[in-house]
Amino acid sequence: MDSSPSHPVIVGQVAGVFGIKGWLKIRSETEPMTNILQYSPWYLKIKHQWHRFEVQTGQAHGKGLIAQLKGCEDRNQAVELVRAEIAIESDQLPDLGENEYYWSDLIGLSVQNQQGQLLGTIKDMLPTGANDVLVIEGQDKQVLIPYVLDYYVLEIDLESNTMLVDWPWQEDDSEQDEKDQE
Repeated sequence: MDSSPSHPVIVGQVAGVFGIKGWLKIRSETEPMTNILQYSPWYLKIKHQWHRFEVQTGQAHGKGLIAQLKGCEDRNQAVELVRAEIAIESDQLPDLGENEYYWSDLIGLSVQNQQGQLLGTIKDMLPTGANDVLVIEGQDKQVLIPYVLDYYVLEIDLESNTMLVDWPWQEDDSEQDEKDQE
């Protein structure tokens, strides 16, 4: 069934097929990984188009997940879904508490430091164990900033699509060498 989500949030990807009855191996981006199985419907992006699928069943299997979607009943149908991104509607996500954000809310924010310098745009987030790390793409370089609220991350304004950080802008060594030579 063709259908486009109005506010898609990517939550995983079809990683492969499992068996001959249409089961799929799933790579989940939810935490914990089994949370992806609580959402239905899923929207799979196949050949640049979203397709809506009801999740029939799913479970942890080894170190990963497997799932079966309604209408995907054999291996040949399952093969067509491999590498498809899995999205859900944003309103399927649970509400968060104050000062809690989904990564999908932060990616794309414009990041500025306290000195008024634009550092760039958040392109990704990396889980590191101790704390997540913001990956900020600037004009000339990439900046990695620990995602620590009230320490490095001072303010998040989703309405204006901005983040204020306590992070000094450091010039490239080559730029500093040029200034030293002047």
